[in-house]
Amino acid sequence: MDFGLSEEQQMIVKTVRDFVETEIYPHENEVERTGVVPRELGEEIKRKCIELGFYACNFPEEVGGAGLDNLTFTLVERELGRGSLGLTTYFGRPSGILMACEGEQRERYLLPSVRGEKFDSLAITEPDAGSDMRGMKCSARPDGDDWVLNGTKHFISHADIADFVIVFAATGEEETSKGTKKKITAFLVDRDTPGFEIRKGYDSVSHRGYHNCILTFTDCRLPKSQILGGLHQGFDIANQWLSGTRLTVAATSVGRARRAFDLALSYAAERKQFGKPIGANQGVSFKLADMITEIDAAEWLTLSAAWRIDQGLPSNREISSAKLYASEMLARVTDEAIQIFGGMGLMDDLPLARFWRDARVERIWDGTSEIHRHIISRDLLRPFGA
Repeated sequence: MDFGLSEEQQMIVKTVRDFVETEIYPHENEVERTGVVPRELGEEIKRKCIELGFYACNFPEEVGGAGLDNLTFTLVERELGRGSLGLTTYFGRPSGILMACEGEQRERYLLPSVRGEKFDSLAITEPDAGSDMRGMKCSARPDGDDWVLNGTKHFISHADIADFVIVFAATGEEETSKGTKKKITAFLVDRDTPGFEIRKGYDSVSHRGYHNCILTFTDCRLPKSQILGGLHQGFDIANQWLSGTRLTVAATSVGRARRAFDLALSYAAERKQFGKPIGANQGVSFKLADMITEIDAAEWLTLSAAWRIDQGLPSNREISSAKLYASEMLARVTDEAIQIFGGMGLMDDLPLARFWRDARVERIWDGTSEIHRHIISRDLLRPFGA
């Protein structure tokens, strides 16, 4: 087993880390204070990302992306995790689901997204349908050659800056061994489409500057050409897309945990109490030992899952394990980092309080910890018919 990175991967890691430290870190405090990323700043970050050749690095070369494999892209996400999510959003990684675009959709949505000319957002979650995607109430009905969309979505990330939204809606029902289930279809909806409204979402303690929105559809008429990936195929393509985003949560959790750990380690070595560095005391040094062990374990789970995808191996359980462990690890590490700093850890002079608050949502979005434990346990028990 080769655990080393290639020279190219090492160069990519260094380039992205330098970018985050020079282009993201200096703006974090202001974004944290105001809760807003000025559009001109976001565009500047995007422009510099394009100049580096990293925009849409998760897309294959044949459509204009950098063509990174899953392992290398996961390393990129790990480094981006060190920075404010509101800012690193502009280090563009369009939704992989756009590869389902066909024909004219490629020219209108896929290729402009890869070039950085358009920005997308994904709309699945509803007030009464989060983990239960098949329970969504947002629906589309056929009307001649069109589909008429009605319903509400919420917790929709960065829809406020999106040029179009990929919306999942119920488009029928089917009988399964587990009863009647809704058929789901994905639609491409431009932000200026009549009957479509984007409203401010909820104020969150996590990831300030990274906004969630409420979307409403009122007799929103869409031609059938706006269907993405085929009629009633939305559930399958969403599941395929979600595996990548879950790995991203794991990777960014590792990156953020390492930044918090680095701060705690330096402080433990420099801060003196009773005539010696506080790190000389087992009450602190043992915390550091536990923190780095957990971080390393989460990182290897994450990179191993990405490697399995590249090898074409089953990876559903491994992705869930990485997302579950890394997101919960981040909560523990940020909490211990604050404990090492004492009262200063909760002051705005340091980013630790922000990391602590940001960590909380990682156990919820892209599948709650409970959902991932369910996925893992079902994968283990399925061969036994249990």
